[in-house]
Amino acid sequence: MSSNKTAETVDSVENFINSVDNEQKRKDSWDMIALMRKITGAEPKMWGKSLVGFGQYHYKYESGREGDSFITGFSPRKAALTVYIMPGFSDYEKQMAKLGPHKTGKSCLYLRNLNAIDREVLEEIIRDSVAVMRERYECR
Repeated sequence: MSSNKTAETVDSVENFINSVDNEQKRKDSWDMIALMRKITGAEPKMWGKSLVGFGQYHYKYESGREGDSFITGFSPRKAALTVYIMPGFSDYEKQMAKLGPHKTGKSCLYLRNLNAIDREVLEEIIRDSVAVMRERYECR
């Protein structure tokens, strides 16, 4: 059975964030760390080379594949700050309408400008998604 491509590492979150070229993305990253630390009560950890994750959960699919991942996290990608909302967005229609400019993938929230969105709404979405993950999975 194959292993996960993205696993927790011992790399420095601080070094990673400080290496981000774009000054605004660096600032946004520090803001996200403060927000996610407050919500999860967990310290940020590097997952792979470019993901900052908070907390950890273990999953097991019906196929037998299993692994560990972070409960929530983000990555300061070139095109946008990517926030990981692990349960997806199907239950967040009202919040998404109030959030401000964004795009979504299956569990990725793409934000080009953190200053253009409603941060209280972002906090609500992240807080709720963390609660959902903690209900569904054994989390650390």
